[in-house]
Amino acid sequence: MKKEVITTAKTVEEAVTLALKELGASSADQIEYTVLEEPKKGFLGIGATNAKISASYTYGGEAKALAFIQQLLTDINIEADVTMTDGDNGEKRISINGENASILIGHHGDTLDSLQYLANLAANKKVNGKKEEYTKISVDVEGYRAKREETLRALARRMAAKVQKYKKSVMLEPMNPYERRIIHSEIQNIEGVSTNSIGSENNRKIVIFLDDGDK
Repeated sequence: MKKEVITTAKTVEEAVTLALKELGASSADQIEYTVLEEPKKGFLGIGATNAKISASYTYGGEAKALAFIQQLLTDINIEADVTMTDGDNGEKRISINGENASILIGHHGDTLDSLQYLANLAANKKVNGKKEEYTKISVDVEGYRAKREETLRALARRMAAKVQKYKKSVMLEPMNPYERRIIHSEIQNIEGVSTNSIGSENNRKIVIFLDDGDK
């Protein structure tokens, strides 16, 4: 997707800076621009004119996701800092931090998961009927995912201890695939207990049970 803007400022450099902001690009080497009018100082301030440029930015998958998040925050009147960093295996991580940003988390991250889903749709939308290279996007708000992961790992250890003490299986509340993977991963490190998932996809639960066999 290609976006074009025309900006004016006292200097070409300032006009480029304005274009970067409007296009959602982070550096001048990401855009293409043409100087339409050079700035003129005039005589004693009379007849001075600003620089005028035409700039364009071709959005990659991660840029489209970032632009989607920024526009969404604007539409719902949430002021927040939005940054993008590189994750593992080519993943792009979008972090949202702001005073009212926590409203985007929802109950156990359900709103955040929906936001991440939409960001991935935006990143991988077909352009002119053609599918580009897949871009994986993860979205986090106020460091919620790391905090939630630690909470889940602590829950897994606590429930495993309960299973070992009372010799009875324990069923956890329904979780999304991401959260279930965290529970499974933590239980794998605990001798004497194992896990299994039961139920339909939208209501899938983990059962922690005694395991006398080897991991």
